[in-house]
Amino acid sequence: MKFTAEQIAGILQGTVIGDPSIEVSKLAKIEEGTEGSLTFLANPKYKPYIYTTKSSITIVNADFEPEHSLSTTLIKVDDAYGAFTKLLEYYNQIKLNKSGIEQPCFVPDTAKIGDDIYIGAFTYIGDNVKLGNNVKIFPNSYIGDNVVIGDNTIVFSGGKVYSDCIIGANCVINSGAIIGADGFGFAPNDKGEYSKVPQIGNVILEDFVDIGAGTTIDRATLGSTIIRRGVKLDNQIQIAHNVEIGKNTVIAAQTGIAGSTKIGENCQIGGQVGIVGHITIGNNVKIQAQSGIGRHVKDNEVLQGSPALTYGDYNKSYVYFKNLPKIVKSINEIEKKVDGNN
Repeated sequence: MKFTAEQIAGILQGTVIGDPSIEVSKLAKIEEGTEGSLTFLANPKYKPYIYTTKSSITIVNADFEPEHSLSTTLIKVDDAYGAFTKLLEYYNQIKLNKSGIEQPCFVPDTAKIGDDIYIGAFTYIGDNVKLGNNVKIFPNSYIGDNVVIGDNTIVFSGGKVYSDCIIGANCVINSGAIIGADGFGFAPNDKGEYSKVPQIGNVILEDFVDIGAGTTIDRATLGSTIIRRGVKLDNQIQIAHNVEIGKNTVIAAQTGIAGSTKIGENCQIGGQVGIVGHITIGNNVKIQAQSGIGRHVKDNEVLQGSPALTYGDYNKSYVYFKNLPKIVKSINEIEKKVDGNN
């Protein structure tokens, strides 16, 4: 799909400097722009590229004044970065604007489907599923029996939502994510063998939750594993059974959270963090990457290390750890002097 500079300026409420009829059909970095592409200039260190870019259109701040001749058409706006972000959102909406039910796929008569639905080929929809308006389920996905999915939610290719789970509105479930697999529940007998404990709960995602590719969220043993409104989970995260994550918490890739742990609101958790089960983590907590959390955490704590220390204590301790060879050498020299004096 092509857009002219004049059309883009209309969307962004900007001003065209150059050819208003020039067309673009793709987006590019300013240093990698080619004919027919749209780019932007927001960071001053990239300013030299505006004189060499091959992009047909460049979005710039309203106060930008060129010092040399340009081959690119300019669109001047109040905030170039914000305007380009708005265009990315607009472009993404167009790209995802699919509708209809492709074949082959399976949709039973018991399913209740809203308006403007898209169901991609080779998708399976279970019995008694309820899909809201403008739900988009891309090819090769699985939606189990009795699942409820709210308006405007997207399940990308290969996403799987097991039976009885509830997905809110405006959620995104990326490719390969699995919502509602059995929790890791096994009980040993007197022979040392393990028997599976039935996992009969579900998973609830509230509204505006994003789930990264390859992330797994296990169903509860009883009750629900709950991901509250506005939570953002990166790729390849493991959320165990009966975990609850508070609203607007963000978690980076490869973090693992063991069963029945409760995490508060507005937390920031780095990549490869390990969190034990049956603990409570407060609100506004920040956990640095690769930390190991084995205790309850109060509101507003900032932690690092494994086992994790407060951020300040960790940094102070690391200074000594880094200088440990020098410290040992000094101790050895002192011991030699003491022994020599004896």
